[in-house]
Amino acid sequence: MTTRVLIVDDQAMVRQGFGALLAAQEDIDVVGDAADGAQAVDAVRRLEPDIVLMDVRMPVLDGLEATRRILKAPGNPHPRVIMLTTFDLDDYVYEALRAGASGFLLKDAPAADLVHAVRVVAAGDALLAPSVTRTLIADFARRPEPNRPRPERLRVLTPRETEVMKLIAGGLSNAEIAAALVLAEQTVKTHVGRILMKLDLRDRAQAVVVAYETGLVQPGG
Repeated sequence: MTTRVLIVDDQAMVRQGFGALLAAQEDIDVVGDAADGAQAVDAVRRLEPDIVLMDVRMPVLDGLEATRRILKAPGNPHPRVIMLTTFDLDDYVYEALRAGASGFLLKDAPAADLVHAVRVVAAGDALLAPSVTRTLIADFARRPEPNRPRPERLRVLTPRETEVMKLIAGGLSNAEIAAALVLAEQTVKTHVGRILMKLDLRDRAQAVVVAYETGLVQPGG
């Protein structure tokens, strides 16, 4: 199955470079590009991509607001959004995930990482660069306590699902979680799906946010 990708960046060289790299993959089809967030919103409507590679800082409309508009637009299904940034300490990290982005990738990551990111997110998983995950945790730790959702939200989870969610927040893949809990990988996948459904979460990136917000996992813990 071919994954349809839209590339959004205000630098033409970045769009062309990423486009050439992804188009060379047999399972990826670059359906178009856009130079700012406003163009991206329109392009998503016209081209119906599966994945949007979205630059964070752009003129006219930044990547954060563009992501909100794309994911709140009428119709279904919506594309998954991977945010691209040159800054691992970008101020947008937390809000972009809350807006529904499925992950972050640094622009200076190896070419193979970009291809891997598209495939991972297209498969329904989420992707967070380790440095971005650390930023998310640090940003959360600075937020005032009253703004955080209550732990009661997690009471719908079984003890096993709670264990799995903690490991998701630790950045473990399904295979790594399976090894840690001595479970079949398919069983872990089922647990992850139930966690997302019960908590009404888009994907694993959102699960990481909720795990820290509710205190299930502590920064530095």
